[in-house]
Amino acid sequence: MAWEPPSPRVADLIRQGADIALDAPAEWLDEMDRATLATSPEIREDPVLAASVTRTNRANLLHWAAANVRDPGRPVPANLGAEPLALARDLVRRGMDAAALDAYRVGQNVAWRWWLDTAFALTSDVGELHEMLDVTSRSIGEFIDATLAGIGAQMQSEREELTRGTHAERREAVTLILEGAPITRRRAEARIGYALNQSHTAAVLWTDQPDGDTHSLERAVDALGQVAGTRPLNVIASAATRWVWIGGGTRLTVTDLHSALEQCPTVRVAVGPTAAGIDGFRRSHLNALTTQRMLARLESRQRIVLFTDVQLVALLTLDPEGADEFITQILGDFRHAAPELRSAVETFINEQCNASRAAARLYTHRNTLTERLHRAEKLLPRPLEESSVHVAVALEALRWRGDVALDSTRASTSTSGRH
Repeated sequence: MAWEPPSPRVADLIRQGADIALDAPAEWLDEMDRATLATSPEIREDPVLAASVTRTNRANLLHWAAANVRDPGRPVPANLGAEPLALARDLVRRGMDAAALDAYRVGQNVAWRWWLDTAFALTSDVGELHEMLDVTSRSIGEFIDATLAGIGAQMQSEREELTRGTHAERREAVTLILEGAPITRRRAEARIGYALNQSHTAAVLWTDQPDGDTHSLERAVDALGQVAGTRPLNVIASAATRWVWIGGGTRLTVTDLHSALEQCPTVRVAVGPTAAGIDGFRRSHLNALTTQRMLARLESRQRIVLFTDVQLVALLTLDPEGADEFITQILGDFRHAAPELRSAVETFINEQCNASRAAARLYTHRNTLTERLHRAEKLLPRPLEESSVHVAVALEALRWRGDVALDSTRASTSTSGRH
C-alpha cells in the first residue's frame, strides 16, 4: 500500500506530538516498562534482561519520535542500534526465542494510549484527529514490525554463532548438568575442564551497564579466582552475565568480595552456598540465581549478596504483593521510622531482647536504647514482646527493598562473617 504523506497541518501536529514524546514523562516510561515486563516473569526476574528491555523501550520511543520530528508522518526505519541488538544477544544466551519479543506489543499498546492523549490535547478538529491517528497508527505499527523482525534476524545470527566455539560447548555441557541430563561425570568434566567431585561455590556475576561492560566482568571473574586461590569455571550466560563456580569449598565473605571487586564497581554478584558433588554444583548455582532474581524482584541495589543472608527474604518475597502486605501489617508506621529506631529494634531482637547487650553492641547508653525502643513501640501495631519474630522478619525483608536507603557499610559488616 502506497504511503501517503500527511497534510501540512497534520504534519505539524505530528511534529509537535513527537517533540513531547522525546521528553516523555517518567511515569509514561515506567508504565511502559511495567506492562512490557509483566508479560514475561522470566524476563522480569532477570535483572540483565529487564534492564535490556527497559533500555530498548526507551531507544525505540526516542528513535520513532526523533524520526517524526525530522520528517513527520513518513515511514520510520527499524531501530537496529546498540540496545535492541544487545537484547537479541541476551535473549539467545538465555535460551529464549523470538516469541519473547511479543512483550513489545504490550509496550506498543501503552505507547499508543499516550499518543491518543497527546493527539487530543493538540487538536479537537475531528478531521485533523482522524488523519493524524490514521497516519501515526500505521507508522508505529510498521516501525515496531520492522524493529522486531530485525531483532529476530539478529537472534538467529547469534544462535548460529553460539553453536560454534569453546564457550558454546562449555555452556551446553553446563546446561546438561544443571538440567540433570544423563551425561557421565567424566564426560562432563572433560567438556567443561572442571572437576565435579569436589565442593563448589557458585556465583552469578552481572552488570546493568548498557554495553555489558565485558572487560569488568572478566576482571571480576579473575578477582574471584584470586580470593579463592583457584581458577574458577567461567561460563558466558549472556553478554552481561557470567556463571561462575569455585571449587574446593572456599569460604567467601561479603567483606572479601567487596575488597576483591573494588576495581569493578559496575559488577554485581550473587553467591550460592557451598555444596558438594554434581548435586551441589547444581544446587549452589540455582540458589545464586534465586538471589539474583530476588534482587531484581525487589529492585534492590545491593552489589554483593550471599544466598545464606537472604534465603528467608527470598522465600517471603516470591509473592511481592503478599510480602508488602505482610511488612505493612507487621510494622505499621514503624515501616517509615528513622534509621536509628530501626537499628535499635533490629539489634535488640538479635540480642535476644537483652537491652544491656544491645546497648553495648550499638555503643550507646542503655537509657538511650530504652528511649528508642519506647518510641518504636508507639509506631508498631503490636507490642514488641508479642511480635518480635514477625518484626525481625519484616525488617529483614524491608532491608533488601530497593526503595529503602541502606547503609552499605552496616550491611556489609553485618553479613561479612556468615556463609
